[in-house]
Amino acid sequence: MSGHSKWSSIKHKKAALDAKRGKSWSKLSRSITVAARTGGGNPNDNPRLRLAVEKARDANMPKDTIEKAIKKGTGEVEGETYEEVMYEGYGPAGVAVMCRALTDNRNRTASDIKKTFERHGGNLGTPNCVAWMFNLKGVITVDTDAVDEDKLMEVALEGGAEDVTTSEMVHEVICEADAYEAVKQTVKQAGIEIQSADVTMMAANQITLDLADAQKVMRLIDSLDNHDDVESVSSNFDLPDDVMRELAKD
Repeated sequence: MSGHSKWSSIKHKKAALDAKRGKSWSKLSRSITVAARTGGGNPNDNPRLRLAVEKARDANMPKDTIEKAIKKGTGEVEGETYEEVMYEGYGPAGVAVMCRALTDNRNRTASDIKKTFERHGGNLGTPNCVAWMFNLKGVITVDTDAVDEDKLMEVALEGGAEDVTTSEMVHEVICEADAYEAVKQTVKQAGIEIQSADVTMMAANQITLDLADAQKVMRLIDSLDNHDDVESVSSNFDLPDDVMRELAKD
């Protein structure tokens, strides 16, 4: 199971209050604008926009703010022009890291990301230095208390999922990006509560971390996540349950 997915599910719970306070709205608005610009302003015809709008609604973003962000993307309302940039590099313990950013100043963002890698014991690499390890996947996490693994496996596979893996804290449903919406709706319709759902880059092979290395890696991941221009961060680390428990205490 992806360590970052497990950690993200913990952060999803911890971030609930911040989302209610609107701390993530600026990033979500930017994601909506770029999605609308690249694929059109109708969520029904634009899967990326549909996902961005869902995330905004989950964060309690007002409807008029969502609509304004879409109109910025389609050019109906004047707004900033954002460029999508992917940064790749290595973190502590040799973990591979991919960082997707939406920026209106490529030079500024590149400098910030480079400094963040270096400050946390990593280094920014060249294009495709780690991208070859990753594939775009749909990832749906469900609390282990919500349903047993066998039942979730049955439902998820029926919806078109590739696999279901289970840790002490969460089940993780993996599917092809194109099947994401169908799998998610199948899980929902079965009455299973979804903890988090996203389309993200996942590595086929992962590096298992001990607590000391995990703490270093998570400091890098969190710093990248917290950057205003960063939309998402993916890595190839895995966290054993005992390490996850320790990290969750922080």
